[in-house]
Amino acid sequence: MPLPPYTYVPGRTPHPIRDPAGHMYGKHEQSAELDIENWQRCDQYLFGIDLFNHGYYWEAHEAWESLWHAAERTGPIADFLKGLIKLAAAGVKTREGSKVGRVRHSVRSAALLHQASIALSLTEESRLMGLNPLQIAYLAEHAGREAMPHGGENAIERVFDFQLTPGGD
Repeated sequence: MPLPPYTYVPGRTPHPIRDPAGHMYGKHEQSAELDIENWQRCDQYLFGIDLFNHGYYWEAHEAWESLWHAAERTGPIADFLKGLIKLAAAGVKTREGSKVGRVRHSVRSAALLHQASIALSLTEESRLMGLNPLQIAYLAEHAGREAMPHGGENAIERVFDFQLTPGGD
C-alpha cells in the first residue's frame, strides 16, 4: 500500500478522515481480520509497521486500532496491539512537542507489552506476530526517558531511534 502524502499532526495538518482535504477522507474503512498464526499475510498489521517505521505515527495507530478491535480489545493479543498503538501515540505526542504525552504513552506502551508477554509466557527471545514484545517494551521505556528530538514537527521523519523489524515465526 502506498504511504500517505503527509502524516497527521493535530492542529498542523488536515485531519485525515474528517477534513475534506484529508488523505483518508471519504475512503471506506475496511474491517480488519486478525490471524496471529499467519501474521505475515495480515496486510493491515504489516502496513501499520511500515507506517510506524516511516514516521507516520497517527496512521500506524489507526491501522493497528482496527486489529485491536478485531482482537475484541481484551486479552494478551489485544494488549500487545494496544502497546503498539500507545507507542505510535507517543510518536504523535512527540511531533506535537508534548514531553508529558510522549512519556505517558511510552510508559503505557511498555506496561501493555510487558503484560502481554507475561500472559503469554514469552521470553526475552520470543516473538509475537514477528516482533519481540519485551524488546519493544524496553525501547518504549527508553523513549520515554530520552530527550525530545528537535525539528521534524511538520516533516515526515522518524522521532524514535529504532524501527520495528518483524522476523522469525
